Amino acid sequence: MSRKTTQDFHPDVLRLFDRYVHGQLDRRGFLQAAAGFAAGASGAAGLLAALSPQFAEARQVEPDDPRLVSSRPRLESPHGYGEAGGYLVHPSADAGPLPLVMVVHENRGLNPHIEDVARRLALAGFLAFAPDALLPIGGYPGDEDAARAKFQTLDQAKTRQDMLAAARWLQAHALGNGRMGVVGFCYGGAIANFLATQLPLLRAAAPFYGGAPDVADVPAIKAELLVVLAADDPRVNAGWPAYQAALEAAGTDYTLLQPGGTVHGFHNDTTPRYDEDAARLAWDATLDLFERRLRD
Repeated sequence: MSRKTTQDFHPDVLRLFDRYVHGQLDRRGFLQAAAGFAAGASGAAGLLAALSPQFAEARQVEPDDPRLVSSRPRLESPHGYGEAGGYLVHPSADAGPLPLVMVVHENRGLNPHIEDVARRLALAGFLAFAPDALLPIGGYPGDEDAARAKFQTLDQAKTRQDMLAAARWLQAHALGNGRMGVVGFCYGGAIANFLATQLPLLRAAAPFYGGAPDVADVPAIKAELLVVLAADDPRVNAGWPAYQAALEAAGTDYTLLQPGGTVHGFHNDTTPRYDEDAARLAWDATLDLFERRLRD
């Protein structure tokens, strides 16, 4: 079967799915609203299944790839939940001190897709660490609906402290060269923006369709930014004009990448919102940023 794309779905169904993904609709709410675009409840369930992530089919790098070494370290987070952790992966070959990249997930925790993204970075020669915001409450549960529900119970003030602790832990890692960047998607994009305002030693940040930080904090950003936005993403894009104005006023080094014809989540190759050409363009630009800013 050919891979489905956004062209296979009514735009209003995609908007409903975006609301569902971001907790504005529960499963029942999506099915009820989508029933008008399908043959009743069973058709709506089929729409949801077609739009939902297919992790195994989209995986690019196998978890046991012999070119990589992975682990699941824990670390102290005294100002957050007390303990944080995640998925650490790097090349198996001894290549000397490695540039560092933190990979921040969407609002479902450290799922298989984000682990795969971390492995892609490791194959490109980086020491990649993907923290799991859900670790303090049991970690990613293996189901996207359950993960989304758990995520909504987090104390985000503590979670942000966990993310800061993870970044500082990674920056000091013995295998690293001390030069760190961050890439994040949706919720993770907002965290990437947040970390850029909090970590003066951060050298590069690539927030993918993430919420803007407090504009009052923008002058603190020292990293070079690659701001990746979708073309059709009203919820996130509404915050861009004020963020851009603050970046301009502060003289921050940034690039905006906003490929045409894309919707929120276009880099995530597990769902039909994926746009192969735009995702490749954004990923190549991200790797270029990290190569320029993080290598010795």
